[in-house]
Amino acid sequence: MCDAELKINSTLSYILLATTLAGVISISAAAFFSYSLLSKLVERMVSLSVGIMLSTSLLHALPEAFESGASVHALFATLLAGLLGFFLLEKFAILRHSHHYEGDGHEHEHGHDAHEAGHAGWMILVGDSLHNFTDGILIAAAFLADPKLGLITAIAIIAHEIPQEIGDFIVLLNAGFSKLRAYIYNLICSLMAVVGGLVGYFALGSGMQWIPYVLVLASSGFIYIAVSDLMPQMQRRATLRESVPQFILIACGVGIVLLLTHQFHLHS
Repeated sequence: MCDAELKINSTLSYILLATTLAGVISISAAAFFSYSLLSKLVERMVSLSVGIMLSTSLLHALPEAFESGASVHALFATLLAGLLGFFLLEKFAILRHSHHYEGDGHEHEHGHDAHEAGHAGWMILVGDSLHNFTDGILIAAAFLADPKLGLITAIAIIAHEIPQEIGDFIVLLNAGFSKLRAYIYNLICSLMAVVGGLVGYFALGSGMQWIPYVLVLASSGFIYIAVSDLMPQMQRRATLRESVPQFILIACGVGIVLLLTHQFHLHS
């Protein structure tokens, strides 16, 4: 088997492994936190996610795309289109779900969120399936561009998915799903990332010139989610006691990405 075939097979294996682990780890961790109701750790995970997502986008994926030789103006146009596209997706309730649940501190009448979840439970699963499918495509694009970028992108997606899936778990439990049923359905939805990874590999593998644009789109999604969704959640807790741990965890997220990048450079 020639070197090119070996590289193709190893890249596909990495994509399948990364998308599978991203789904299983994020769902299992979310189930653990949801069932044990470790809300403080959930809040901390949001801060860590911000650091990982922003640094993955701004320090790794975007530089990779802009150093590819693709048109700078076209890449910036893609970034703008991505930000506006995610805004529209959010408007149509595809990107972000309502993650309120009973006892979460929001001012709703008793039973409000359980009632809403009863109508929205299946829509949440459908939305998650689409979201995870897209994540798989992004992981595939990152691995095709650079294996180390693929790993960092997978880690960034896991860090983002855990807080999001926790909210989904709690809504589904409020909607009457048993713990086992909620876990199995969420796990099946999460494995749509594997399908997305396969689609991304075969679609982008024959069109390598599109990879920089997919990386920019992935970055626009990470930046949009971090700035419009996660950071506003953190701003609701504006005391010094809450802000210091938030900043430290954001810095830890940035440090994780820089450390992984440095380690890969040492071994490449």
